[in-house]
Amino acid sequence: MVRTADALLLLSFGGPERPEDVMPFLENVTRGRGVPRERLEAVAEHYLHFGGVSPINALNRDIITAVEAELAAAGIELPVYFGNRNWHPMVEDTVGRMAADGVGAALVFPTSAWGGYSGCLQYHEDIARARAAFGAGAPELLKLRQYFDHPLLIETFADAIRAARDRLPAGQRAAARLVFTAHSIPVSADAAAGPPADGGRLYSRQVADAARLCAAATGFTDYDLVWQSRSGPPQVPWLEPDIVDHLDDLAAKGVEAVVVCPVGFVSDHLEVIWDLDNEAARKAAELGMGFARAATPGSDPRFAKLVVELVSEQLRGAEPRRLGAVPGYGCTRDGAPCAVGCCAVTRRPTAGN
Repeated sequence: MVRTADALLLLSFGGPERPEDVMPFLENVTRGRGVPRERLEAVAEHYLHFGGVSPINALNRDIITAVEAELAAAGIELPVYFGNRNWHPMVEDTVGRMAADGVGAALVFPTSAWGGYSGCLQYHEDIARARAAFGAGAPELLKLRQYFDHPLLIETFADAIRAARDRLPAGQRAAARLVFTAHSIPVSADAAAGPPADGGRLYSRQVADAARLCAAATGFTDYDLVWQSRSGPPQVPWLEPDIVDHLDDLAAKGVEAVVVCPVGFVSDHLEVIWDLDNEAARKAAELGMGFARAATPGSDPRFAKLVVELVSEQLRGAEPRRLGAVPGYGCTRDGAPCAVGCCAVTRRPTAGN
């Protein structure tokens, strides 16, 4: 716990906000990974389908506005800064601005609730890189903990699941199948996720625990957990099954409707909109299957309250609120990993939140 901080930094993945930003953004995301140009061009079409604008930056600005109001209501005087890994405002620039503003120490809220390389360690790397780019006198940065099982997150998802089910035709609601999705990552990256002593697979275990909690909160006794948004060469195994393939399997079993909850995502950014609202919804329509997608929590007022609770844990010693049975980590200073060898993978996954 720290007793003082001068600011809060919201740290995220980033996304293009103009068509001309799309390819430079994707080159930033995949730098050093040898992704073929044709693959980048295929992904670029997803962004260009929406005018070359990813919703993620606007969604994060909305979160910041809500967090500022919640901080003020809680009597916590902290300015909120915004930095990204892959597109402007870049975190290196933001940390420089923070230093110029006299910030000596700040808390960092990442827009990923999870453990694993992409969900946690890469945010530590972002912090270390940004501080190194500024040099001596960079603010001290304490990353807030993983929050995949926070009661407010589970409560918000549970309400979104209920609302999605209510959008189905009345005759389909009772028998609708609940399907959770999260971003797929390479199997090798999942095996290495978490401190070595914890046995690996921290990411998929946390996602499964969050799905279990959400299902229980909504009264579903049976549900599925599947994956989406995989990338990379086909010979590299990733977490499966994919949501679109899973819909085929459900249709073959006679399932007439699904409620899909993107439990692995904080906001309705492009991977949610493209992979679920377009590809998965289109597949369901082809199968004659009812389809309703639950909202993500980022735009719900309770999400800002969650952020302020995490801040209060550090500034006021508030007791962490957790519902899950899987360990959580992630709270370290100045980019240090959670443990020696934590999330160490030899091939970096390309997923990110």
